[in-house]
Amino acid sequence: METVIGILLILSFVGLAIYAAKGGNLTMGMLLIGTIWSVLALLGNILVTNEAFRAANESVMSMSWLDIVTKTFQSGPEGWGTLLVNVVFGAWFGQTILQTGIAATIIKKTVELGGDRPTLTCILLSIACTLIFSAIYSPGAVIAIALIVLPIMLSIGISKTMATVAFVGSVGAGMYLNPVIFNQYYAYFTDMQGAGEFTFQRYYPLGITAAIIQLVILFVVIIFGTRGKKAAYAWAVEAPSENAQAPLISLITPIVPVLLLLLFKIPIIPGFLIGGFYAYLTTGKMKEGFAAVANMFSKDFTNGVAETAPVVSFLLAVTFLNAASSLCGPYFNALLGNIIPESQLILTIIFIIIVPFAFFRGPLSLVGSGAATLAILKSVGYFSIDFLFPLMVIPTITITISSCISQSWTAWTLGYTKISIKDFLKITLPFGWIVCAILYILNYARVGLF
Repeated sequence: METVIGILLILSFVGLAIYAAKGGNLTMGMLLIGTIWSVLALLGNILVTNEAFRAANESVMSMSWLDIVTKTFQSGPEGWGTLLVNVVFGAWFGQTILQTGIAATIIKKTVELGGDRPTLTCILLSIACTLIFSAIYSPGAVIAIALIVLPIMLSIGISKTMATVAFVGSVGAGMYLNPVIFNQYYAYFTDMQGAGEFTFQRYYPLGITAAIIQLVILFVVIIFGTRGKKAAYAWAVEAPSENAQAPLISLITPIVPVLLLLLFKIPIIPGFLIGGFYAYLTTGKMKEGFAAVANMFSKDFTNGVAETAPVVSFLLAVTFLNAASSLCGPYFNALLGNIIPESQLILTIIFIIIVPFAFFRGPLSLVGSGAATLAILKSVGYFSIDFLFPLMVIPTITITISSCISQSWTAWTLGYTKISIKDFLKITLPFGWIVCAILYILNYARVGLF
């Protein structure tokens, strides 16, 4: 019976993968899979008669239906409260950078530095976008920056396809450095042994390495894709309005929270607050008086929370899956314990080969059916968080966020530039595969060899 339960769990996982690939609502998908797995765990507790199996998994097998419901649907979301407030304050900080004109000014200064050299300007704009999105995260913010960056790229002779690839690829590179993104994905791993020690500071060297490698490969793509281009309309794009011009001293705002965390161990929420009010101070908003600053703070906070609401609902639903997967661990182990390789090297090679399965929110994408893949890998108990976190986050960021049309802002960008999905994927598929392969090799060298 434990094998039958394991087979039903795998079939439900396949169903989730198909549902995600077809564009189903992922919040509802996580709720459904969490419910199905909880029901199957309860059935297993009732029907399994193998005494050795029951004795080996006493902590799970002794749970009543009420214990299972409480663990999945009450304790799961409650345990995510700390991460939730990090996401909320990060959303406010991102809106502050956007509304004070700091993001627009960074882009303007970058274009001035690039002059009439399309390739250099495109590369510099990619670096600027990476810097901006190391602090900002929301579809609305990405689209707002796209409306500044894309017309500039197109006006200097960059092709629509190359402008699209450069923009979404640089947004993805920034996500490797973004503390809000780290906290979102960390939520999938909080139930693992050693999760308490896996902090943003511990992750950050890997994040910097991943961002640099993604940018370097992106630069190669840009250089080959813009060969022979000459700027035709270098200054045809209207510059940001005068009230969007932020002083130079304010342009370091995006990295203030991370610097405070890394250099002085100041927690991320105080870092966001210090960085946000530094932006208000250096852009002259403080001169408008206490009431104006209070209104601005409230408005930015409201807009930020509203834009991240879909992400928050999805991540809260993921806690149902996380909790249910711990209940189903014994059944996954009974079915897959002898199939999933214990070797980190072999699993790394397998993941390199199947990287494209992260496209269309497939089994390697944490913002798709990859959440269930992770649950299976955690359940067998072979791998540490230091190995598994990059294993799942790398394809999620480099493929789903940076290379796939299933990402909301990528779909919007393709519609804005009016390029075909085929032309986009012809570049992003090999780009994403190469970046992931390099990062997987480095991850194995970091964890598996040392």
